[in-house]
Amino acid sequence: METDQLHYLELTELTRRIHAGELSSVQATQTLLARIEALDGTLHSFALVLPEYALEQARAADAQIRAGDIKGPLHGAPIAVKDLCWMQNVPTAAGTIVHRDFRPQESATVVKRLEAAGAVILGKLQLTEGAYADHHPQVTPPVNPWNAGHWSGASSSGSGVATAAGFCYGSLGSDTGGSIRFPSAANGLTGLKPTWGRVSRYGVFELAATLDHIGPMARSAADAAAMLGAIAGADENDPTALQSPVPDYLAAIGRGLGGIRIGIAPAWIEKAADAATREAVASAVEVVRGLGADVREIRFPDVGQLVKDWFPQCGVETAVAHEATYPARKAEYGPALSGLIELGRALTGLDYQKIILRRKDFTGRLAALFQTVDLLLMPAQGFASPTLAKMATLGEDAALMAALLSFTCPFDMSGSPTITLPCGFAETGTPIAFQFISPHLGEELLCQAGHAFQQVTDWHKRHPALDGRGTSPLEGEN
Repeated sequence: METDQLHYLELTELTRRIHAGELSSVQATQTLLARIEALDGTLHSFALVLPEYALEQARAADAQIRAGDIKGPLHGAPIAVKDLCWMQNVPTAAGTIVHRDFRPQESATVVKRLEAAGAVILGKLQLTEGAYADHHPQVTPPVNPWNAGHWSGASSSGSGVATAAGFCYGSLGSDTGGSIRFPSAANGLTGLKPTWGRVSRYGVFELAATLDHIGPMARSAADAAAMLGAIAGADENDPTALQSPVPDYLAAIGRGLGGIRIGIAPAWIEKAADAATREAVASAVEVVRGLGADVREIRFPDVGQLVKDWFPQCGVETAVAHEATYPARKAEYGPALSGLIELGRALTGLDYQKIILRRKDFTGRLAALFQTVDLLLMPAQGFASPTLAKMATLGEDAALMAALLSFTCPFDMSGSPTITLPCGFAETGTPIAFQFISPHLGEELLCQAGHAFQQVTDWHKRHPALDGRGTSPLEGEN
């Protein structure tokens, strides 16, 4: 295998080869660091690259593996983390200016667990300010590697771009309103948003505490399963982390979809999704039906008010998260994050309680729906591969905002786990995705369903041709 083709391997395939002695972690790490150096000056996915740190970890991994001490499926794999995850003595700005000099005294639980699993941390990935909607005016946004004129997703934009561009074999993202799913869809990745509390949030900058989910962004369901297995579980530093035992997600992925009840909501999709998205999702439905799934039409609860409620709900929680620096250092904030905080600070207690009650109502209705189906199949977002020009009008177009969030933020409000999977391409050659949603703690089934889909499709194997060596989306047929 040519060294310059290492960068697009799936993580689990990479570590299989490393563990078999076919290549080394140092070789893979050096390959990616060289690629980052050559290409990320254009794509801007990294907030900070840590070459010496990464190579030290890679050398340690190689020595352990040679000695027969293999820690698991991540051992030796170069990955990167969103720059809201603390790393000890490493600048962690969370996309802000106000925190740009912050150097935590310890690492986040998720970082500690990745390193304990033998992963190599290449650096910190860029994000929108505070993990909200827009990048700070002083931060250069990451560029979609498929098409520079198209959205790279928010807020885990750097995670999406770096993983898709072959700069890392997987990454950590966070999702409060859709920010694992949006960049996974935009960049052709597999993104796993776990159940709220399945992954510890200790040492991760808050956007909104009861909405924030931390999860993997990867090239396949198998890779996402391997990463989730390393980071999930109870944490004495985070009392909200769930105590439930962590399954071996990777071991369960081969069970297929035979007999699995999958609900689709044609009326909602017809109303809230554009034509390209509807077509791609319809094709995905036919694939899962062909895999033996029991596809059933359902009527999904109306989410119109819930989507509207997400903004003040998020705003109140963000105001709490930023209380130490806002409004005291308001001048250092960008307009989007500042506006969200002001929205939260202006909300009355009565109005907030009404939101809480409506959120509980929806969560209960969704739980009842899961008594009739095992999974839901939905678009990842309401419109396919938006351009930067289109996204620039988001704040002025309520219908556009609703179309973006309708399929994502309801499942942050309910805390439900989802997996996002590429399922086609728009006419512009940019990716389109759908998602499976499960009941709480259904990540094992999500990984199983995602893997089954990816065994008979190859959308997740297509790569942007940054160096003339990627895979054109027009090659081959699914």
